[in-house]
Amino acid sequence: MTLKICVAQLDFVVGDLTGNSKKIIDLARSVYADGVRLMLTPELAICGYAAEDLFLRPAFIAACDDAVKTVARELAGLKNLTLVLGHPSGGDSRTRSVAVQSRHNAASVLCEGRVIAYYAKRELPNYQVFDERRYFTPGRDVCVFDAGEPGHEVKVGLLICEDAWFEEPARLNRAAGAELLAVINASPFHIGKGNEREQMMRERVLDCGLPLIYAHLVGGQDEVVFEGRSFALEADGSVAGRAASFVEASLLVQARREDKALHLSAEVAAENSPQADLWHALVLGVRDYIGKNGFPGVLLGLSGGIDSALVLALAVDALGRDRVRTVMMPSPYTADISWIDAREMAQRMGVRYDEISIVPEFEAFKQSLAGQFQGLAEDTTEENIQARIRGTLLMALSNKFGSIVLTTGNKSEMATGYCTLYGDMAGGFAVIKDLAKTTVFALARWRNENDPYGSGSEPIPQRIITRPPSAELRPDQTDQDSLPDYAILDAILERYMENDQSIEDIVAAGFALADVEKVTRLIKINEYKRRQSPVGIRVTHRSFGKDWRYPITNRFRA
Repeated sequence: MTLKICVAQLDFVVGDLTGNSKKIIDLARSVYADGVRLMLTPELAICGYAAEDLFLRPAFIAACDDAVKTVARELAGLKNLTLVLGHPSGGDSRTRSVAVQSRHNAASVLCEGRVIAYYAKRELPNYQVFDERRYFTPGRDVCVFDAGEPGHEVKVGLLICEDAWFEEPARLNRAAGAELLAVINASPFHIGKGNEREQMMRERVLDCGLPLIYAHLVGGQDEVVFEGRSFALEADGSVAGRAASFVEASLLVQARREDKALHLSAEVAAENSPQADLWHALVLGVRDYIGKNGFPGVLLGLSGGIDSALVLALAVDALGRDRVRTVMMPSPYTADISWIDAREMAQRMGVRYDEISIVPEFEAFKQSLAGQFQGLAEDTTEENIQARIRGTLLMALSNKFGSIVLTTGNKSEMATGYCTLYGDMAGGFAVIKDLAKTTVFALARWRNENDPYGSGSEPIPQRIITRPPSAELRPDQTDQDSLPDYAILDAILERYMENDQSIEDIVAAGFALADVEKVTRLIKINEYKRRQSPVGIRVTHRSFGKDWRYPITNRFRA
């Protein structure tokens, strides 16, 4: 006996019920012709993940119900094809023979136009980026269904994402007769999450003694990215198959019964290095944010510094050079090498490059304010005026031509407020918002050594990577005039912001009290800035976004 299974690792658009349904229907018809008799879609595939407060709208849930019926109807003629379809359900909509009174993160098992089984997710995550208890009620039932040709069926136990991180749901499926666990998922990427998932699922199969197939979403959705990397595990925990990361894929798994035991086999895609994963996640995040929201292209201020250089390389890899525009906006303090490096970077990437001096506007601002500022020395006020002039120019170009502005600030700057409201923070998408400065440098070096999208090798001039970083808003300025060394800053940031260590614990680990006090104070007092920053791509387990919800008015020190 052999059952051919397709894992539909697809990139859906939140709210595009028609488009998402068509993707599922088209793939199901295609793989059915190749002998597939069980197809698994990711968690909430019909509506995309995560639809957030759309789940609270009865009209949205009703439209999702209609989309499920459309998929069932369109695939009714495919004899013996079983489809596991992730979708929300609830209110007074009828997804079964009786009304569903609670809203669920659910899956329907469809076969020949009928819903033959229904499952509601039992374990609802409510941490990091997850808010599922806001929207859903946990299920209580177990779902085991038959899939395959008559007389050769396999009993499949269905779980949804978080269910598989706990022992009980899988054990209940085994007790109900399951021979195979099917886990459908939408679990956002962060560095190292892929290996973490496989290890957790390995523990699950070793505990319950059943092979497992993990169907995972791929694509970018606002802040989060889903990397795919669907996989299959044998009952002994060994990898039987794995789909490639960060691309749509159809992982075809063969399930065969030998001596009453079920064995899985499929192609096994190679694993990426952590830095390759990080690059692909950022590229996919940019591509999907721009594409799904209908922007014709992007533009960014190119300064000759490392942050804008990295964002430019990511944008070209994501969108192609024809959809990327750069603007160099020199001030009185812009070094000659910044001009030279910015021009060279744009030339290497083959993108449009313009230069617009901000000197006239800067002088005009100073003249207009001269009476108000009489007798006062220049300080960060004049520095911020320069940044705000640049932000205004970029937004004017965005308004005129429709391209969205990519901001170039990194996580270290966002943490410490080393950025200007309505200046370098002005824009629509913050590509490297979740990258610490030390990671920015490391990723730039990686990209110079690798050309994953054929956009050009070594795009970033070496001097951009090796010269001391500077905002160039006053003479001979460097970042370390205002901040601790980035290696120290980023280590404190990781411990305090990402891992919730106290000031005392960080000092006990060997960091100077003055540095820890300065960094943590800057994190606290700049919360008001972060609340006004553009949405950006999450790549760590805790980003300044949905993961971080701290009060602006706050006197707690530790």
